[in-house]
Amino acid sequence: MDVKLKLAYVFMDLILPLVLGYLFRRKKYLSEVNCNKMIVFNILVLSTALSILSFWTLPLKLELMWLPLFGILLSIIPGTTAFLISSNKYDNGLEKGSYLVSAILSNIGTLGGLCAYIIFGEAAFAYTQIVGLFQGLVLFLFCFPMAQYYKMKSNPTGDNKKLTFGSMFFNRNQLPVVGLVFGILLCLGGVPRPVFLGAVFDPLVHLCAWTALIPAGYSIEFSGMKQYYGTTLDLLPIKFIITPVLGYLLARELFTDPALLGTILIIASVPTGINAIVTARLYGLNLHVSGAAFVVTTAVFLVIVYPILFFWITTNNVGMIH
Repeated sequence: MDVKLKLAYVFMDLILPLVLGYLFRRKKYLSEVNCNKMIVFNILVLSTALSILSFWTLPLKLELMWLPLFGILLSIIPGTTAFLISSNKYDNGLEKGSYLVSAILSNIGTLGGLCAYIIFGEAAFAYTQIVGLFQGLVLFLFCFPMAQYYKMKSNPTGDNKKLTFGSMFFNRNQLPVVGLVFGILLCLGGVPRPVFLGAVFDPLVHLCAWTALIPAGYSIEFSGMKQYYGTTLDLLPIKFIITPVLGYLLARELFTDPALLGTILIIASVPTGINAIVTARLYGLNLHVSGAAFVVTTAVFLVIVYPILFFWITTNNVGMIH
């Protein structure tokens, strides 16, 4: 697949659904209820199916286990840093929860995969997908429970159910984790994946992107985000300096392949992921905080960060495989 076609896919699967979601809200073509139903369908059906199919054929080799763990590491570094900052930043739990989710979740799968592919080729795209495998665990097993915690904490006298360990970790939004485990068991059991399931995987990826990004675009309100642009600016050094520097230094101790190291550097530098908006919407957190974080970090990445990385890597021929 050439770069032009890859860019076309990014436009169709990233930019277009976001724009349509934003227009659907302004034109009132989509209701709040149906928007939430789309998110639920994305999580319970599409994400669960993709978890099963992707882990069913995962090559479970020891040397590859470090890459998915990097997906967790690249969430821990910005999440921990943001938590230390947010302790004196937000009094409102809905704002704090949204801010932390925006720091933890990054756009590794879509934007990171494309940017690594443009420089390093198909091998880099595969590396990115492996690193992103455990991002689902971070989302479903940590961010969702954390979002529910801050939602309930912000309104303790409301009609929320009592917050318990079971209510946070054992609910329908964790179904993709069950799919992940089921896929691994099928892989370990040597059960061959039917050919027709491999054929439906690619369409499911596109459909999953649209059902996640349309609600995200629907949730963006530029007028409401204005007051939070300034409060999310500290995500810039967290996302684009602290996380890539620490991630890259650790990667150098584990890997020697220049292309792999360059790929890790790129995906460690990607902006806030769209799942931050999806999580905020699903759990009733402050959408303007996650929306502002998404817009600000994405704009800076595309205009400043990625051009610098592209120029530095290509000029120095760092692991170039094109």
